[in-house]
Amino acid sequence: MDFSEFWPKEAPPLKEATKFIEKYQNKKIILKYGGQVMATDQLTKAFAQDAAVCKRIGIKPIVIHGGGPQIKIKLKKHDIESKFILGLRVTDEKVIKIVEEVLLNEINPDLVNTIQQYGAKAESVTVKKNNIIHVTKAINPELGFVAEPENINIELLNTFIEKGLVPVVAPMGMDSKGQIYNINADTAAGTIANEINAERLLLMTDVPGVNDKNGNLISRLTIAEAEELIQNETITGGMIPKIRTCVSAIQGGVKGVVIIDGRKPHAVLHELFSSTGAGTLIIQ
Repeated sequence: MDFSEFWPKEAPPLKEATKFIEKYQNKKIILKYGGQVMATDQLTKAFAQDAAVCKRIGIKPIVIHGGGPQIKIKLKKHDIESKFILGLRVTDEKVIKIVEEVLLNEINPDLVNTIQQYGAKAESVTVKKNNIIHVTKAINPELGFVAEPENINIELLNTFIEKGLVPVVAPMGMDSKGQIYNINADTAAGTIANEINAERLLLMTDVPGVNDKNGNLISRLTIAEAEELIQNETITGGMIPKIRTCVSAIQGGVKGVVIIDGRKPHAVLHELFSSTGAGTLIIQ
């Protein structure tokens, strides 16, 4: 098949990419999309195109999106203060309604539509429409309606994949009583990656990757080295849950986890289909 008709000009050269394409064909790859990169139209389109290209060349991509910047803007508009504990948003009844509105009514359908504009069929997967994330209780009473995924409906997710769709998952879950919870998008992506036996998990963010004390990019980190950087406070704030997700994903059997710089157009294609990559690779 000739991929050149839909291969982006800014992506790695197709000649170089071919050997990597063969490596990932028919493999499940989790693309977690979030951070400030979501706030620019150009990068959103480039990411959606990357997801569509992956699908069209024979990979099975699953997209999990965040929404932090948009949620922050909407909370500010409603005069609701944003509070965080260890990088996780405190979510009371007012906040959960805003989170729901932004993730389910704005970001998710927009992303589905944009992926489809680039020639791949996509399916919106949300807590209201076809929930796949089940939770039991809040992580911490101080965080409010924030939970970790306890059970993923892999059968439903696989059904979408088998139908040739790109599932686009909003990171919210539901308990047995029907209460909706906010879930850290990185955590949701890591859990789904484990459960579905993903070949790769790519966590897009708005930094080049993990930096050392001097601000230089670390291209490769072991689990032990990552833990040490958390202990000595080189890794702080919202990067902590991201690293914890990487570690648990690797321990759960995901073959490679990469924190990539989503500010670079077509970062997904550069990470998967070039020898240089696009961020920090976390390994065992």
